Amino acid sequence: MTARRLHRMRQTLEHRQPDLQVLLDQVHKPHNLSAILRTCDAVGVPRAHAVSRHQDFTVHRAASSGTGQWVDVQTHTDLPAAIRTVQGAGMKVYAAHLSEVAVDYRAVDFTQPCCLLLGAEKEGVSAEGAELADGHVIIPMFGLGASLNVSVAAAVILFEAQRQRLAAGLYEQPRLPEAEIRRTLVEWLHPRIAERCRNEGRPYPELDEDGAVIWQPATS
Repeated sequence: MTARRLHRMRQTLEHRQPDLQVLLDQVHKPHNLSAILRTCDAVGVPRAHAVSRHQDFTVHRAASSGTGQWVDVQTHTDLPAAIRTVQGAGMKVYAAHLSEVAVDYRAVDFTQPCCLLLGAEKEGVSAEGAELADGHVIIPMFGLGASLNVSVAAAVILFEAQRQRLAAGLYEQPRLPEAEIRRTLVEWLHPRIAERCRNEGRPYPELDEDGAVIWQPATS
């Protein structure tokens, strides 16, 4: 454990954007999922929501270069429940979906609380998802292909969101509560200790300046 590693992790958490999230509906190919999570980490998206028929939601570490583990993935039983969760948290849901009401993705104000809805690799966003979304966005294309790979589309749109948020100064100050940053640092640096604390109902330990656990003396 080094102070440099602790500093890098804390800096990462201080750039997280809690009101910018992603919702994946039936995106089940591991390489696509991993690539999307890698982009989420890169732009500061702390959480991805996932709806999948597959019980095992697998992340390819090779494709995500290990970054998939830094993004929380919350699973949902169905799409309406997932969308209600996101909208209930005050975020608008924008579906990457070609329709008569779709707008250029660059025309959306991504500095506002929002969540990007991405559909399955072949089918795209479902009719149900398109109906429940607050808006539709498209990436203008001038070639013969009808669409981009879902992970590529996610990267294009999320980096536009990052560009807008950088210009608005949303990365300049931490947007996560300090208590959440400390809790997450323990989970990232000491996952086994964090799991043990959760199982035993005990608070997480404090960390020293190098990221090592500060053990408190046992009380009789």
